[in-house]
Amino acid sequence: MSKIAIVYGSSTGATEAVAEKIQALFDDAALFNAESVSVDDLKPYDFLIFGASTTGVGDLQDDWEVLLPKVEKMDFTGKKVALFSLGDSASFSTSFAGAMYYIYKALKGKVEIVGSVSTDGYTFDESDAVIDGRFIGLALDEDNEYNETDARLTAWVEDLKKYLN
Repeated sequence: MSKIAIVYGSSTGATEAVAEKIQALFDDAALFNAESVSVDDLKPYDFLIFGASTTGVGDLQDDWEVLLPKVEKMDFTGKKVALFSLGDSASFSTSFAGAMYYIYKALKGKVEIVGSVSTDGYTFDESDAVIDGRFIGLALDEDNEYNETDARLTAWVEDLKKYLN
């Protein structure tokens, strides 16, 4: 079985709460705050789940601004990565959950990124986090679509389990 690490960056606590829900859906996953985790902490894990809240107009959460350049230099041999991001699909409908795009862009071509999600059932206008008609990871809106979160999390984690060794 793969060793799983969940790394989240959270400014208001919402992304941390979602990361904890993801952790609870796996049998055994370690949880790390992007503010204090090091690349060395992540080396033993072969399945990494990176999550960030989206700030401003599609911007990456502050703790990831510091961590991402370090993660980008990691050796990803034998690893897989899944992404999730929180955003506000009503107030920021043209940049919904855009933070995960920054992580995706930094890691694309260096590691297998898994866990894309259909945009069906979401209400937003556009997002950098949509490539080829699918979110590059799980997009969540705890402000306007909080009633969808648990079902979306459960379906996403079940999909991710097929990538575990």
